[in-house]
Amino acid sequence: MDTHKPTIEFNALYRTATKVTLITCCVLRAAFRVLRAVCRVLRSPGDCYRRTQNAERSTKQHAERLTRIFWLMARTLRDYPQISLKPENLDGKIDFVRLFGRAGPLHIEIGSGKGTFLVSEAKSKPDDNFLGIEWAGRYYRYAVDRAGRWGLTNVRIIRTDAAVFLAEHVADESVDCFHVYFPDPWHKRRHNKRRLICPANMENFIRCLKTGGQIKIATDHADYFEWIKSVIAGESKQLREIDFIRPAGAEEGELTGTNFERKYIKDQRPIYTIAVRKR
Repeated sequence: MDTHKPTIEFNALYRTATKVTLITCCVLRAAFRVLRAVCRVLRSPGDCYRRTQNAERSTKQHAERLTRIFWLMARTLRDYPQISLKPENLDGKIDFVRLFGRAGPLHIEIGSGKGTFLVSEAKSKPDDNFLGIEWAGRYYRYAVDRAGRWGLTNVRIIRTDAAVFLAEHVADESVDCFHVYFPDPWHKRRHNKRRLICPANMENFIRCLKTGGQIKIATDHADYFEWIKSVIAGESKQLREIDFIRPAGAEEGELTGTNFERKYIKDQRPIYTIAVRKR
């Protein structure tokens, strides 16, 4: 029995669907260009031109979204038991030396997304240990698959609520650095209470940090950044601000090297960063 046949058939279907999508998008974009040219000679071209531009932009975004979906469907995401942690298997505070099979500086990234930062940092610092926390299931599976394909032994990833995890499973003075890049800003006033960076969670960060340990934060949301600075100011006796050092995986013009940052840079959004050290 040929066990590879379903995969071959699926890949062929994926390639066909991708070609059809791209051809359709090219035809639509060509049509929009013609329509835009016609609008220029009309009596009131301004509004029509703007509508055409918006429609063309929407079509392009839809095409990119479909391409990503087809690509993810074609790629089989594997689980790597040596990398993925299961919340149900945890009991009390984690012994990180036992978890990683060695002692070493511990970094915890909250909101690992697809693992871009986590993997690049783990590769550049093989003597350090990295734990990623991600709530979104699809991103968690992608990050585990990515770290596993690289064969990284100094990475662990868990899908859980970060605030609860820190409170229940991270011991006092056990973490060398927290990385919190582009957390959900919960921009509506009635949702502000859901923000990760808040006085209660900051107390937990400080409790978990070793003396001299760091918290590095980045956001694209100006209001949230002011909120973050005010929370940190409330802990000025225990925290002092330091320079934000770009990680190894950050490319030219980047500050963190995450997928979210690259997306926001394309959208020309400003990026705000802050780093503090525990006294």
